[in-house]
Amino acid sequence: MTVNTPETGLRAQLLRLARGAVAFAIVLGVCGGGASASYAATDKQVEDGSVELFISIGVHGSVAPGTATTAALTVQNSTDAEVSAGRVVLELGRTPLADSAALTAWLDEGTTDAVFAPLGADDTASVDPRGSTTANVVVPQESLADLAPGIYPLRAGLDGATTDDLDSDTAILTEVSSTSVLVITAATAPQVGVLVPITATPTGGALLTLDELTTLTAPDGALTAQLDGVVGTAAALAIDPAILAAIRALGTAAPTSVVEWLTRLEELPNERFALQFGDADAATQAHAALPALLEPTSLRNFLDPKMFPSIPSTATPTPTPEPTAEPSLPDDAELTTLPGAMPGILWPRGDVTGDDLATFAGYLGGPGTTILPSTSIGEKISGHAAVGENDLLITDAAVSAALSSAATEPDADARARSLAAANAHLVLAAQSAPGIPLLVALERNELRTAEALRAAISAVDTPAFELSALRAAPPASVTLTAEPDASRATALQNLLADEATLNEFSSILTDPQVLLSPERIRILRVIGVGSTAEEFAEAITTHRAATQTTLDAVGIEPSSLIQLYGANAEFGFWVRNDLPWPVNVRLFAEPSDLRLDVQRETEVTADAASNTRVKVPVAARLGSGDLDVELSLKSPTGVDIGTTRYADVSVRAEWESIGLIIFGGLAALLIVVGVVRTVRRRRRHEAAEASDASDAETDVEEADAEAELAPLEEER
Repeated sequence: MTVNTPETGLRAQLLRLARGAVAFAIVLGVCGGGASASYAATDKQVEDGSVELFISIGVHGSVAPGTATTAALTVQNSTDAEVSAGRVVLELGRTPLADSAALTAWLDEGTTDAVFAPLGADDTASVDPRGSTTANVVVPQESLADLAPGIYPLRAGLDGATTDDLDSDTAILTEVSSTSVLVITAATAPQVGVLVPITATPTGGALLTLDELTTLTAPDGALTAQLDGVVGTAAALAIDPAILAAIRALGTAAPTSVVEWLTRLEELPNERFALQFGDADAATQAHAALPALLEPTSLRNFLDPKMFPSIPSTATPTPTPEPTAEPSLPDDAELTTLPGAMPGILWPRGDVTGDDLATFAGYLGGPGTTILPSTSIGEKISGHAAVGENDLLITDAAVSAALSSAATEPDADARARSLAAANAHLVLAAQSAPGIPLLVALERNELRTAEALRAAISAVDTPAFELSALRAAPPASVTLTAEPDASRATALQNLLADEATLNEFSSILTDPQVLLSPERIRILRVIGVGSTAEEFAEAITTHRAATQTTLDAVGIEPSSLIQLYGANAEFGFWVRNDLPWPVNVRLFAEPSDLRLDVQRETEVTADAASNTRVKVPVAARLGSGDLDVELSLKSPTGVDIGTTRYADVSVRAEWESIGLIIFGGLAALLIVVGVVRTVRRRRRHEAAEASDASDAETDVEEADAEAELAPLEEER
């Protein structure tokens, strides 16, 4: 549920005040004493742009009583077609607007009971596509002579001008009107001070990078524009110390433009005070019942020691006699200190209660000053106030909204209406609280141009106004009427719960601050004062999603079916690490069956932004079957990391024994067959040899016998 707060109303009012004229498709109805113009535009013309009319009269809408003035009526053509010549008519409601509510009704809705009379008219020249023209209407002294000091409704209209339909040759009547106010000034102007917040949000949500600072402090950079806009004014500056920390953290790597910007800021004579780091909202922290204001956990991990000069070490050099040197790194206080800052000031959102003020005193360690809009005290006018013993500086909400609109409007013609509205609200405030110094606060905005900012401040501020003097003046007793936005407190508590989970998760890192320090800074920025309800809700969703992504960045990759055929092996698993730093984890493996013996714990160092293979020894016991191994990761401190995985394993350990028996039997059989064949071969060989020997002996015997018979034959 979204809770409407005073600041939400202010922003709505600011948006309404920014409507300086009627676009081509819509014409503001000018009510009271005259008929409103009507006009219907084609879709093509709406796409091509609009025709607008702007009124600028006197000095920011103010004219001294009984004097003549000149009104500049500017026709701006942002279409692609030419607008023909026409005629502008300026009218004044001669009944003053009674109060701030009547002023707002006139500027927002164009409603008033005043009767209008013409002040003058003038012809306008034709306007080229994407061009403009200005007609000057002289308002003679006698036209304003009978007007008492006050705020008078002013309106103007453009009649008789035509433009061509780009899709045809049809000439379409262009009728445009605009509203503003004429301020007949009182004799005495109030003392007015202006507060200007100077903030800069990095893209990544932590500290501004070197490239971002270089862009912001360039001659046309946004931070340069902020300093250019306040130079020569008495505006008090509210500065986010995160900007200072980002610059100083660069050390010697800081570009010249960045160093010069910081030097220029420090040398400005303007009063200044520091916002909370990241412009975090103290009210949201109080509503979340935090015991102290959130601060960065550490800024040291943003420092590169090579970018800071070295100083001789005070330690006794051992073992070499040469003196060593070590970097002189600034601490967090040195990185964030704002020279010349007024202490003890908080500038939260407007939904502050009396209990919150007591909490703020605890945050500051003693009495301090809280800056609140007048909507927090029932729209009462009071520059310096108090609730009990709690000190307040009250900014005029209506003037602040109109002036903030002017400070963000780069076009001078469109800016004139917002300046006139701011001046009118300021006069009404001075009338209701004469003699009281008033305070005006610009809303947080990082895209103001130097010209628009200077014009806005110069339109209302009093030279030499001192915020310190206002704090020292006697305060008026007031009562807080704002209702706290409980949804922001709940969101912050959720963020801090996520941070606690990240704190446990970070134990996998060698230096947990590389993760925790940027996380804390991002939380501070998420609860920043300047975010709207829609921006806050979106930031919460984005941040919590990023936290979950970080928590899921380390885990075990799913594995396919593992086949185990032997008694001993090594299973390979993959540990995924999407973080930009190495992590230290322990892989735990638990089999679902006693048939498998697994190494229960394995130490793993997973490389940054990569998958690391982990080998786990296993041993199969008797038996076969299918089982699974439960895999989980824990940090060195025992924190569960990632999701538990299950690896399917098919164990066929007896196949190895069967195979050995089979192969053993085959080997034995082959050996036996070989032996048998060898024996048989040897026997055959021996038999053959024996047969040959017998034949030889027979031959010898026969030869001997023949030799013996030979003599007998001869005798015969």
